[in-house]
Formats: sequence, structure tokens, C-alpha cells
Amino acid sequence: MDELRGRTVALLVEKLYEDLELWYPLYRLREAGARTILVGPAGGETYASKHGYPARAERASADVAAAEVDAVIIPGGYAPDHMRRDPEMVRLVREADAAGKVVAAICHAGWMLVSAGIARDRRLTCFHSIRDDLVAAGALFEDREVVRDGNLITSRRPDDLPAFCRTIIAALSETGVAAREELVVAT
Repeated sequence: MDELRGRTVALLVEKLYEDLELWYPLYRLREAGARTILVGPAGGETYASKHGYPARAERASADVAAAEVDAVIIPGGYAPDHMRRDPEMVRLVREADAAGKVVAAICHAGWMLVSAGIARDRRLTCFHSIRDDLVAAGALFEDREVVRDGNLITSRRPDDLPAFCRTIIAALSETGVAAREELVVAT
């Protein structure tokens, strides 16, 4: 399966990430042919999941531009509360959304959408305990396994990962790699 050959996807990582919400999309996207990059506040640092599983950031958020990637995926757990304290992670999410790149958030990752200022008037879902936070930020909440609003894709919890990943892959498959290559050559 190479439907995502030529695509680059940044997956954000911070301490206390939800294990499945990082690793399931990472391996599913690799299986589909995408290049994946783990991005943390500091490149080369290792971040432990809620269950202690380590993930080593390949790049620092300050060193990644939205123009380099086709998508940004934000896993949940308690990590999004730490991620939103890093202005460069918030910038990357905001810039990716502004550029029309796929931005996908699951579970508590909705907090990053709020901090990036991209939740207002967008249809989305999240883990039930942060619903009030997103609604207060102007989001249009829907309680479904996956909600897509243009380039923004959201899901509620690990059980939703199959639908979440299918929707990410479908969104990344909609635009041709040739268009992205032309953009890179033109700059």
C-alpha cells in the first residue's frame, strides 16, 4: 500500500501521551507509504507515555515549518496540556491549519486546537471531559467517532482510531503529490 507515497506527516509528542493514539497512526501511515516525523519540544529527547513507553522526538518543534509537512497529528492523553505550553508546537498547528494542511487531533488533543486558535466555528469532537473547553472556545461539538471539517479531523478516544486513520488517509489522498512537488520547486 503506497497511497501516501511522497507525503510527510508530523506527529507531535510530549510526556504522558496516550500510547495507542501516537503509535497506531504512526504505523498505519507508514504502512500507507507516508514518511513520519516525531516532533517534540526538543529534538533528540525521549518522552514517556502514560504507561511509560518511550518515544524519541526526531525534530524540535522550533525546527519544523508547516510547509515541510502534509499533515500534523496530535495524540491525546495528558500530552496536549504539555504541548500547548510550547509556543512552537502551537505555532506549527496554527500554521498547518492556515495552509490547509491536514490537522488531526484525538481525545484531549482538542486543547491544542483551542490554544492554536483554530477551534472557533469548526465542527469537531473530543474526549467528553474537554467538551466544555472546546465549546467555550467556539467549537461546534458533535459526539461521533470521527468528525471532518475541511482539513481538520477529530476523534474522541482510542476506540475511534480505525475511523480516525481512515479519514486522515482519505484526506491526504485527495490532493496530488504533483501539486506539492510543484510548490517545492517554485519556492
